[in-house]
Amino acid sequence: MAELEGLEFGKSDFVLLDEVTMEQFMENLKLRFEKARIYTFIGEVVVSVNPYRHLDIYGKEVIEDYRGRELYENPPHLYAVADAAYKAMKRRAKDTCIVISGESGAGKTEASKYIMQYIAAITNPSQRAEVESVKNVLLKSNCVLEAFGNAKTNRNDNSSRFGKYMDINFNFNGDPTGGHINNYLLEKVRPSVFSLFSLSLCHSKSSSQASNNDSLCHKAVMAALKVIGFTTEEISSIYKILSTILHLGNLQFTSDGEHVVLVGEDTVKHISELTSTEPENTRKALLYRTVATGGGEVIEKGHSEQEASYGRDAFAKALYERLFAWIVGRINSVIQVMDYNPALHGKNTVIGVLDIYGFEIFDNNSFEQFCINYCNEKLQQLFIELILRQEQDEYQREGITWQNIEYFNNQIIVDLVEQPHKGIISVLDEACLTAGKVTDTVCLDSMNKKLGQHPHYTSRKLCPADKTMDFNRDFRIRHYAGDVTYSVEGFLDKNKDPLFQDFKRLMYNSSDPVLKEMWPDGKMSITEVTKRPLTAATLFKNSIIALVDKLACKEPYYVRCIKPNEVKSPLLFDDGRCQHQVAYLGLLENVHVRRAGFAYRQPYARFLQRYKMTCEYTWPNHLMSSDQEAVEAIVNQHGFEDDVAYGHTKLFVRTPRTLFTLEQERAALIPILVLFLQKVWRGALARMRCRKIRAIYTIMAYYKCYKVKAHFWEVERRFTNVRNMADYGKSVEWPTPPAALVQFHRITQHLYRRWWARQLIKNIPPSDMAEVRAKVAALSALSGERVDWGYSRAWERDYLTNAKDSPLTSTNFVRITKELKNKDQYSQVLFSCSVRMLNWFNNTKDRALLITDKHIYRLEPKKHFKVNNVKKYFLNKTFKLSCLIGLPNIKTLYK
Repeated sequence: MAELEGLEFGKSDFVLLDEVTMEQFMENLKLRFEKARIYTFIGEVVVSVNPYRHLDIYGKEVIEDYRGRELYENPPHLYAVADAAYKAMKRRAKDTCIVISGESGAGKTEASKYIMQYIAAITNPSQRAEVESVKNVLLKSNCVLEAFGNAKTNRNDNSSRFGKYMDINFNFNGDPTGGHINNYLLEKVRPSVFSLFSLSLCHSKSSSQASNNDSLCHKAVMAALKVIGFTTEEISSIYKILSTILHLGNLQFTSDGEHVVLVGEDTVKHISELTSTEPENTRKALLYRTVATGGGEVIEKGHSEQEASYGRDAFAKALYERLFAWIVGRINSVIQVMDYNPALHGKNTVIGVLDIYGFEIFDNNSFEQFCINYCNEKLQQLFIELILRQEQDEYQREGITWQNIEYFNNQIIVDLVEQPHKGIISVLDEACLTAGKVTDTVCLDSMNKKLGQHPHYTSRKLCPADKTMDFNRDFRIRHYAGDVTYSVEGFLDKNKDPLFQDFKRLMYNSSDPVLKEMWPDGKMSITEVTKRPLTAATLFKNSIIALVDKLACKEPYYVRCIKPNEVKSPLLFDDGRCQHQVAYLGLLENVHVRRAGFAYRQPYARFLQRYKMTCEYTWPNHLMSSDQEAVEAIVNQHGFEDDVAYGHTKLFVRTPRTLFTLEQERAALIPILVLFLQKVWRGALARMRCRKIRAIYTIMAYYKCYKVKAHFWEVERRFTNVRNMADYGKSVEWPTPPAALVQFHRITQHLYRRWWARQLIKNIPPSDMAEVRAKVAALSALSGERVDWGYSRAWERDYLTNAKDSPLTSTNFVRITKELKNKDQYSQVLFSCSVRMLNWFNNTKDRALLITDKHIYRLEPKKHFKVNNVKKYFLNKTFKLSCLIGLPNIKTLYK
């Protein structure tokens, strides 16, 4: 962590302080707050300071940084403790809990939301619909509980007025399957609620319209209610109850001398409509109290003006308390795990999240602060016990000798409050059960008598010289976090059930099913004997004892929240205010417990991985038989033998100075190692590139070879049987050659054509070879000049003599040629045919052409082949060849 954050941000774990003093603790806490490092570890405890501003240290990317990591691998964060609790639950199938505590405005609610968001983000990677539904309800329940259980106070804009413990159930895969919520001590006096459903007048300070932000929050609550599963009728009933509470606040009473009357009957009418009750019954419940006599007679006793106001206030508070309890129960009915069979579905494990009020010391401390501070005494007792137990268990597992740790055991204060027959709660209950008029002052006198000798209890009567307390009003308890003076005024009224039975019956008889469900105790008639209900203090004590028992069987993780100032400034760090919170949260004692034996412990493998470069025998890898021996080599080389102990799997370091020395040496070596690794890595990269290029060229060569062979194989396949084909393969299509074989391909085609020609020529008789040669010569001379030059027929040469070609004139032409032969003495007729003569004026005439070995004759067919202007031409080779291609009726162009 030091490497990740740097020493300029202070110590990221208070256990590593040079000296464990309040001054050093506060100095480190202040430095980290000023550097925007709001989280600091005490071992596995996270200390959180409210920054009063948004910090960019949350979101998906940060969640991924902490997912599956160990606590020491990242800077302190809520995500780190959430992941540690989740890993312990999933890996060891062990129930865990996260306890979040601190005073109002310290950031407990926000911390619990971030923890819930983290758990939701890292679970259900397969996005199963039923698991996503459970996650959505669990997340949305926070929004609803905040809306109905939090309030804007002078100290906090979103102050939780109740304690909340949520169990989240997980299946064997580590996915949430449901949960359960417990609430503790809801403060029923809330400063503001939305005014809906025909509200005519509210307190003047609350009559202004909601801001845009309030409107958005209201929409979010409505959406959350629908996601959870509240019906439209249930939501309507919720608003009606809230409206009823506000209307009750507008009710006024006056006395006409003998009777008390209501001021404004319209308000009663509105209340009756909202609660679905009869107006007359509502009016009677507000003005009268039904009492059953010993003989079973029922009489109505009218209220005094003071009693009527008292009853109205008690009714309004009870309405809100029952509404909140019903909402919690309704959410539990949705998120509870249904039909879970461990044999079928695997072990069901739990992560508990406790968001509880912290220790409170006000100028005027009443019954609520007494209960809250008692709760913190119980939790502090559990905290110290569990921390000590964890330490002792780890020492025992590792074979390290346990050293007794001196610490303040606050069991004496817990007994002062809860001890049967002697504790303060017992005295309060006894006063509430006593017949007759018992006042708060009488109750205080009783406490003075029974608790006067207790070292942690005092009052003005017991200590007359202490003028900070008032006679007959104040008493003081010396809590572990400091002295708190309580005013006894109102203790008895807040402790006993102040609600008249008439209101319970009125609500139970409502035609609104939701409202009726909230008041099951209104079912009994006034004449039925009922057991006196438990007092508020006893109910709270029982719930806290049950909570502590529930937490004690889980592996705990802690988040301690601190409020840096009273003005919600992101820059101000009030030293006195923060020091007071550090004291009552017991943070310094927590550090002492962690430091009493060994301040630092780490598995051998992890210690070796981090510090092996500081020893020549372990860098880069050791050759010893075990990691423990390698760690011993590191410790011995630095001379720390007397400051460490070796466990079965971990090294225990007694003082932080040893760790800092190793860290400093490691920090000095890291740049050298980085340069060395960079050099080696660059060489490795170059070699990899070289091998890759060689491989590329090798692949290219083999591929080219393959393509050449493939081409040869394809040519062979296509031309294997051409010798037996009719056209000797002339119709076979040649495959496209690769680039390397283009020239070879042309040569191959030329050789094939020569072979093909040879196959054709060898079947020609020798007598026809002269004609073949002539046709070849003609092809060379006329290629591209004429379309048809008679290559497909046999060449006769003397076409005019042939009766087949010239059936009408052949006889006459034979006679003429004999005459010409006798006359001119030529030995052979080379060519004869009919031609058409074209003159300079494009006039044509039919003629006959006779070519012999000596002369060329132009004859007139129409004049019996009369010789016309016989001329003798020198017959060169070219001319002779051109004469051989003539056909009957050929177009001959000559002059």
